[in-house]
Amino acid sequence: MKAASECYQCLRRLVYQAAGLATEDEGLKAEAIREGLKVVDENFSTDALTLAIATKIHRVVKEITANPDPYRSMKDEEIRISRELSKEISPAYPQDFKGYLALSALGNAIDFFRDLDTIKRDIRGGVEFVVDDSDKFKKKLEKASNVLFLADNAGEAFFDLPLVQRMERYARVTYVVKDPPVQDDATPEDLRIAGVELGRVTTTGTATPGVLLHLSSVEFNREFAAADLILAKGMGHYEGLSELPPDGRVLHCLMAKCRPVADSLGVPLNSYVAMLR
Repeated sequence: MKAASECYQCLRRLVYQAAGLATEDEGLKAEAIREGLKVVDENFSTDALTLAIATKIHRVVKEITANPDPYRSMKDEEIRISRELSKEISPAYPQDFKGYLALSALGNAIDFFRDLDTIKRDIRGGVEFVVDDSDKFKKKLEKASNVLFLADNAGEAFFDLPLVQRMERYARVTYVVKDPPVQDDATPEDLRIAGVELGRVTTTGTATPGVLLHLSSVEFNREFAAADLILAKGMGHYEGLSELPPDGRVLHCLMAKCRPVADSLGVPLNSYVAMLR
């Protein structure tokens, strides 16, 4: 998915946010903002991928501030909130594949651009998929042997765990996180802090929101190519993987939290989607 014109301001906000989280040193913060905005201005176009620009922003901010994980405190708070909310919400969902998929999608309401009250309201509001290919995916899952689960934000692991365990009845599931850290995406360290055991875990090998295969590790790309099915959580994975030809392997499970993504999917803003592509 290519950038929309309104993505320009969103990327500028990302610069200020990342720099503000990375350091309290006003001099370093100002330098990180200046260089980050330069990245946006030099790279933005409606032919570009926002993920690629965001990756460059985070690289610059980390280098200038010497902070390898600017979102650490935000992720810790997400993990705390998600642990509490998942315990509150989980019992309301059916204990089957579709129920656990809805629960996992619900966790995608967590986002560092959204305020806490809005997140809590949405998580308590339930899930109704506007696009629902879950039955098609489940039929394929029953015949699969190797599945990748592309994780999104750190706090979502609590909402993902029941779905991962359910899918493991049919196939080997590999939970894929990020390493090095980027934004509030889950990393192996976040899973350790959360105390969530998700079976087999690997990483994309790169600090990129979503997945950009030309930047990912050789090992991840090999697993991606070999997977029978891929469950991709979140908008970042949709933005990146939607640039690939559809092959019927990828179930995008997400809340469309911004207008360009919602428009690309053909759904209303803040809709939940389980789209097989």
